[in-house]
Amino acid sequence: MPAPAKSWRWGRLLLAIAVAAGIPTAAAAPVRAATEDGTGSIPGDLTQYVNPFVGTKKTGTTGYDGGNTFPGADAPFGMVQWSPDTHSPQPGGYAYTDHEIRGFSLTHLSGAGCTAAQDLPFMPHAGSVTKTPAAEPGTYLDGFSHDAESTRPGYYGVTLASGTKVELTATQRSGAGRFTYPAGSRASLLIDVSGSVHGASDGRATVDRARRTITGYVTSGGFCGSGNRYRVYFSATFDQPFAAVGTWHDAVVSPGDERVDTARAGSGAYVTFDTTRSRTVGVKVGLSYVSIAGAAENAAQEQGSASFDTIAEKTRKQWNARLHQIEVAGGTDAQRTTFYTALYHSLLQPNVFDDVNGRYIGFDGRIHEVRDGHHQYANFSGWDIYRCEVQLLALLAPDVASDIAQSMYNQAHQARDVWDRWSVDNDFTGVMNGDPYHSILAGMYAFGATDFDARAALASMVKGATTIQQTGARYVERPGLADYLSLGYVPDDVSTTLEYTTADFGIAALAGRLGDTGTQATFMKRAQHWRNLFHPAGSWIQPRGRDGSFGSHFDPAGEKGYVEGNAAQYHWMVPYDLAGLFTAMGGDDKVVRRLDEYFRKLNAGPHEPHAFLGNEPSLNSPWTYVYAGAPHRTQDVVRRAVNTLWGPGPDGEVGNDDLGTLSSWYVWAALGMYPQVPGRAELVLASPLFPAVTVHRDGGRSIRIDAPGADADTPYVHALKVNGVASSRAWLPESFVRDGGTLDYTLGDTPDTAWGAARSDAPPSFGGAQPPSLTSAHPGRAALRSATRRSCAPQGCHAGRRHHHPGRGRHHHHGRRHAVGHRPVDG
Repeated sequence: MPAPAKSWRWGRLLLAIAVAAGIPTAAAAPVRAATEDGTGSIPGDLTQYVNPFVGTKKTGTTGYDGGNTFPGADAPFGMVQWSPDTHSPQPGGYAYTDHEIRGFSLTHLSGAGCTAAQDLPFMPHAGSVTKTPAAEPGTYLDGFSHDAESTRPGYYGVTLASGTKVELTATQRSGAGRFTYPAGSRASLLIDVSGSVHGASDGRATVDRARRTITGYVTSGGFCGSGNRYRVYFSATFDQPFAAVGTWHDAVVSPGDERVDTARAGSGAYVTFDTTRSRTVGVKVGLSYVSIAGAAENAAQEQGSASFDTIAEKTRKQWNARLHQIEVAGGTDAQRTTFYTALYHSLLQPNVFDDVNGRYIGFDGRIHEVRDGHHQYANFSGWDIYRCEVQLLALLAPDVASDIAQSMYNQAHQARDVWDRWSVDNDFTGVMNGDPYHSILAGMYAFGATDFDARAALASMVKGATTIQQTGARYVERPGLADYLSLGYVPDDVSTTLEYTTADFGIAALAGRLGDTGTQATFMKRAQHWRNLFHPAGSWIQPRGRDGSFGSHFDPAGEKGYVEGNAAQYHWMVPYDLAGLFTAMGGDDKVVRRLDEYFRKLNAGPHEPHAFLGNEPSLNSPWTYVYAGAPHRTQDVVRRAVNTLWGPGPDGEVGNDDLGTLSSWYVWAALGMYPQVPGRAELVLASPLFPAVTVHRDGGRSIRIDAPGADADTPYVHALKVNGVASSRAWLPESFVRDGGTLDYTLGDTPDTAWGAARSDAPPSFGGAQPPSLTSAHPGRAALRSATRRSCAPQGCHAGRRHHHPGRGRHHHHGRRHAVGHRPVDG
């Protein structure tokens, strides 16, 4: 539920869609095209086209397969994700192929590659509590069938094998549950305080018969093997009195006890109900990372006396308002479901972290308070989301994106200007590599999310990116920084070097927009360090030793020195200076030939020298053809990926969604555009999947796309008009994102190799010895050099064109995430 201070924008949109249809029984079976009006648009309920089961089933294609999403109830950017956890531990809590549920926990990460959260599972039990989940967990497993499940945005329901029906919904900081027990059974409900997926180091549950409440907290952490810690509080109020109460600790059940504390052992509380009058028991539960009182207030303020159905409907309308920001016309049911589910997954996280009173726990362990009308956010999958997810958030929800940027700065400021890579709640994890938050802030600012303290954030970013931390520091922002500054690269580590150069470009980009030309020049120079790893002998970016040597046995499929990928996949990860890279490689013809070989497979995994579009380092590569004068090949690759790597069913994601990253890539790809350069707002073009699209933005601005005849088999652009004027450029300037506009396509099923192929039509690159003008690059000022693309300099554009971490990282079981650096700060 949006906070009152934020709700006015959505109120107008909600009013416009007040005629929305009722809640369907299951998003897995969307309503057919009868809901369309005469133009093919969908005027009412877009939640019918969301299937939260997408991504919950492994695909078996690579070691990184499956979205690792969850199907449960959530509000946009909600603190609470009330969702089932199946028997086999999963990063998202739920495996579609499992047939038993162990609990319904209140917190989840959508699409992470490591298990996390899954705190405070509630489990109804049609029987007496005589054994403990800690000693005999199988006692409380309950079977289920997908035929007895239904899910949609803001709602999850299942009838368990025991006959107990579970229904869940959520507001931003609270959840509502409805449990209907089978006739004649004993109706019990367990709250496993120590049931977080990584256990608990501390916790408590207290039962209050008079108030019909169970309250408490749990301290957990351990994301991806890191040392992060957080404490989350809960307050659950039931609508029926307790017939009996009790607790358990380890193997001992204590009937009648009303309080239990846990310290690594399994502990929790249970209650039973007299269901002779009503077999249905309702509960309203609030969460808070500040206090039990905060949790209770969150539930009271966001739910009040509203019924379960009223809460679920209100959350559905919130989702409908969000989804209506991008309205598509045409397409098949499968395409719409894939698209709107991807948009839904893109808007689940980061999560609101402050209570309704604005208080939150910072990275310094202290209570802070946000400005009126703003929120603190948490859970930043930085290494993933900087590539395209945060740009989508800034495009659609600049107020949210601005608060996310401010939240990232708040974290760093509270930690004495040290920036994390992948933070969970209010603590460092140090997972993955690079320094991605700098790219995130720069990218969101470029897309119009400017309502944060950008100047203070820039100063903090510079400090974080230039401070060589002492050996033994509890968290190191940039491992290898001393080598990076002195040698111009991190020895034997391509991935980290390229991540640092991209982060440095982000700092330069933000500095340029703020008029800090000195910082801009310094970090643009550092952004050129990618060149120090380019080996002319083979025209590859490859590992380089401390002595300056490249070694004699380079393998494009080699994974040493690369994070969740290999040399072929990382070679293209210089998104801001592709002109410089292509010049170094010998020109466009050689580039296109190598790209053609690279895209012989679209999702080869990390062990082959081909594309791996199920993981982040490859996400920018399909769009690079445009810089080499071959946009028709980008159109082909992007459409093949859209058609084959995503889908509307549980196996509809081939890679971990990583808090919306792969989903946002699909959204951009279906729109036919992509934010190729982190820190910039130009959009590189492919072709739209739908014949008509309208993107609604703040202030009445919109982006309208018309592409008559667009479908899965017409990916090729034959002509384009931008704001009514014919254009041969397969990219859009920043002003288009800023002001909005119209795109009118003529598409076909055969390639037009001439359209967009001229060197003067290439998108801008930002390289060279001098810093670019990051605020006023103008494509018409290009002066061209042989075999190069465009590169922007101070007065305009000129010619020119994840993870094994050797010696520092730690490989985890799931093969997805690695903690880099020293032990994180304890929360």
